[in-house]
Formats: sequence, C-alpha cells, structure tokens
Amino acid sequence: MQKEYTWAVSPNNTPLLKKSCSHCDSKQFYCSEKFRINAQKKNVDVCLIYRCVKCDSTYNLTIFSRTRPTAIDSILFNKFQNNDTELAWRYAFSEEMRRRNKVEADLATVTYALQYDQISSDELLSLNKRILTFEVDYPFDFHLRLSSLIRTCLNLSSRQLDQLIMQEAITVAGKHLQKKHKLKDKDRIEIDCKKLKSIL
Repeated sequence: MQKEYTWAVSPNNTPLLKKSCSHCDSKQFYCSEKFRINAQKKNVDVCLIYRCVKCDSTYNLTIFSRTRPTAIDSILFNKFQNNDTELAWRYAFSEEMRRRNKVEADLATVTYALQYDQISSDELLSLNKRILTFEVDYPFDFHLRLSSLIRTCLNLSSRQLDQLIMQEAITVAGKHLQKKHKLKDKDRIEIDCKKLKSIL
C-alpha cells in the first residue's frame, strides 16, 4: 500500500485586525480570545473582543446581533460563556465574519509551525513509486500558498518548483498546481516521482 504523508500547518497566533484606534495612533487590534454577551430585553448580542495593540482599548467583532438565546445552539452558547479558546480562534480566522463586520485582517502577522516527515534528496531519488502523495492539515486559513509549503517540506528551490509546475508534475484535487493556489484544509497533493527525480 502506498504511503501517504501528512503536512500539518499550525498557526502560532491569530491575525491582527487592520483598524484605526479612536484613542491612539495605532492601526492594529489583537484578538483577546474572550467573548462579550450583552442582554437586550429578550435578545442577546455576542461579540469577540479585540484590543488595541498600543492602548488596549476594545473593539467588538459582532457574531450575533439581537438574537434570541434559544436560537443559538446550546453547546455553542456555553462555549461563548466560557470563553472557549478554540472557538475564538475559529472566529478570528473567519473571513466571512470579518466581511460581515467590514474589517480587514493583516494575515501577514500570522506565524506558523510545520509538522512533516522530512524526506532527503537521497530518499526521494531512491523511492520506488510512481506517485508521491501528501495530505494537508490546515484547520485555520490565513492565505498560505501551497507552493510555499511544497518548497519548504520538500526542500526545493524556486527554480525546481517552477520546473515541476511547468511539467505539470503536481496535482491538487485532480487539477494541475498553479503557483497562486491558496492552501485549503485536507488538500491532497500528488507529485509525479519520475518528474520530481529529474529536477533533483
């Protein structure tokens, strides 16, 4: 059976928001990983709290507005009440949530760690298989390019990667890799071993 490798991308932090502070000259807010629930008669507002990187003043990213508590899943509501960190990260990385609030994230502020099986050039040259397969674990999207990941994990130069793309040696979800391809969770990458060996 053909071995399938996994590349895991784990962000170290949530993205900063690009937003002018009304109390100082800062233009960045960080996620506090805490929620605010305000009751308005029979309705509630639920927000994710952001703070200015300089003066710590707050900005509330709206998640639910004037919503009956019974309309919110009870498990989800409990997580809001308990400031669930994983949930806060999910909303902090949500492009849809930012669009709804008309704010922009500085995705370049996200640093990340990679976990992957290192395969040396000698190992790649000795592989006796037609296709090399990788699956990506990428739970939080911050617009990382798949080409950058391939270069790092296979220790390739820009020129070598360009050669593979030109030779249509890499496919993602059955389509030939384009350099601008943005990474998606559970992306399945297949690389033609013969063409890979030819550029090493």
